[in-house]
This record gives sequence, structure tokens and C-alpha cells, in this order.
Amino acid sequence: MGEGRRSRKKCLAYVAAFIVFQTAVILVFALTVMKIKSPKVRFNAMVVESFSSSNSTATSINMKLLAQLTIKNTNFGHFKYDESTLVILHKGVPLGEHVIPKGRTKAKKTQKFEISVDVSTARGSGPELRNEINSGILKLSSQAKLSGKVHLFKVIKKKKSGEMKCDWDINLGTRQVENLNCN
Repeated sequence: MGEGRRSRKKCLAYVAAFIVFQTAVILVFALTVMKIKSPKVRFNAMVVESFSSSNSTATSINMKLLAQLTIKNTNFGHFKYDESTLVILHKGVPLGEHVIPKGRTKAKKTQKFEISVDVSTARGSGPELRNEINSGILKLSSQAKLSGKVHLFKVIKKKKSGEMKCDWDINLGTRQVENLNCN
């Protein structure tokens, strides 16, 4: 009778140890894999494709910017996002925009695509814009917000959004993009 009790206690000890081990594995899994982060949206590179000014004083400039936009998804599930608009700004005034079509970025991948944006300083005005044009350095910024859902294991869906805010300068003499900084 003593041996039966001992083997029952031993069995219960093994079951308890197994339960503790499984709880630890589930806890580690939940804290690492299941932690859903917002995707990162950035410009990687940007160039001025075409450039023209309307008059000799160059108070109105039209240009086409080509940029590589990246969406980095660090999650273990894919990120499905809705259509969004990327806006090019000068001191908060929109000078151009581009529609980002709805899409999907795979798990643990970075999606890259080329965009083209027509920018016109005729949409903006004021002495600051004229002073920057006359100085030869035009300070621009961009912003976009991709809203969507991260899908984990086709069961868990969590709403997340990736925001982009970039600042850069355009050297009007060389027509080069300088000091591109995204955060």
C-alpha cells in the first residue's frame, strides 16, 4: 500500500512539473510572438525627376519627385492596410499628394515600391516660401498614415497603423534631395 501512494505522488509531481513547464512556454510565446507592433513606413531614397519654374524670378516651381517607399512589418502575421494618402508639405501647406493603394505586407518582410509625386509651389504662398526659393534651398516634409490590421494565425486581428513623417531639403541649384530624415 505504501508503494502505491508513493507512485501516485510521483505521478502528481510529474503532472505538476509538466503544467509549470507548459505555462512557461505559453508565457514566453505570448510575450514574444503575440506582441503586435505598428509597421514602419519610410522613404528610402528620393530624386527630383523633372523640374521647371514659371518665370525668371522662380517664385513658382513645378517638379516631379520619385521616391522609394518602404513598409516594414516586424510582426509574425501579415499587415493588411487600407488606401491612404501621402502628402508633401511646406510649413504645413500641401504642395502635392499621392494615393497609396490598399495592400498587404507579409509577416517579417519589408515591402518596397516606387511612387511619383507632382509638387507645385503655386499651391503655397507667403514670404517664407519665396525666401526659401530665392535662397536656393526648399525645405519640404511629408506625412502619411497607413491604417489596417495585423492578422496572426488567421484568428487574431489587431488594428494597427504606421505613420510616416519625413523632412528633407531640395537644393534648387543642383536639383538634389538632401538631408532626408524620417522618424
